[in-house]
Amino acid sequence: MFTGIVEEIGEVVAARRTDDVLELTVRGPTVSSDARHGDSIAVSGVCLTVTALEAPGAGDGTGDGTGDGGAFRVELVPETLARTSLAGVGVGTHVNLERAMAVGDRLGGHIVQGHVDGVATLLRRDPGTRSEELHFSLPADLARYVVEKGSITVDGVSLTVAGTDGATFRVALIPTTLAHTTLGSRAVGDTVNLEVDVVAKYVERLTVGYVPGARASNQGAAHRGAGPVSSGDDAAEQQAVGS
Repeated sequence: MFTGIVEEIGEVVAARRTDDVLELTVRGPTVSSDARHGDSIAVSGVCLTVTALEAPGAGDGTGDGTGDGGAFRVELVPETLARTSLAGVGVGTHVNLERAMAVGDRLGGHIVQGHVDGVATLLRRDPGTRSEELHFSLPADLARYVVEKGSITVDGVSLTVAGTDGATFRVALIPTTLAHTTLGSRAVGDTVNLEVDVVAKYVERLTVGYVPGARASNQGAAHRGAGPVSSGDDAAEQQAVGS
């Protein structure tokens, strides 16, 4: 689990495709400093497993020219490539990095799983004197989970929704976020990873059988027969949801 507080901006220093797997080597001295094989690191909001490490001052033995250390390797399978923006990364791409939370750490952002729900497009940047508002598209199947003043994760950054009209949403970024995450350099038209608040999805899953006309998401459809049913019409509605 993560909290959406980016620890550093990393850089992809090697990319190699073997059959259906894309292997990335990412330079990130901070997150690599205490990482071990099998650890989880969020890369622009995507929870990935460390498969190898390159110690500072040592090569990684791959012959890919990244031998200045402080890097880790991850593998991306077709499911990850199809559902996230990481399919478009290459050598030189900058990514947001965060290590998994330790038990007892402060939850500085909100609960982030690193399980991307969809991708969005940056539509507009409205700069202020030092701050900036960013406007993004909002996939229709995620719109019901996004509320004003609620939490959303954009490329691994925990943000507060400043406003939404159901088809788009906007966030207001402080100077620190602009300087210390990739959101400061994102261009209009770029795609970003979105993760909505998992609490909202669980609430929907648990209450869908109790609310006539409710629809469960395809990420957690209600099981047949869950919750009380007040009428025959509600029963048919509930069966349709669970089917």
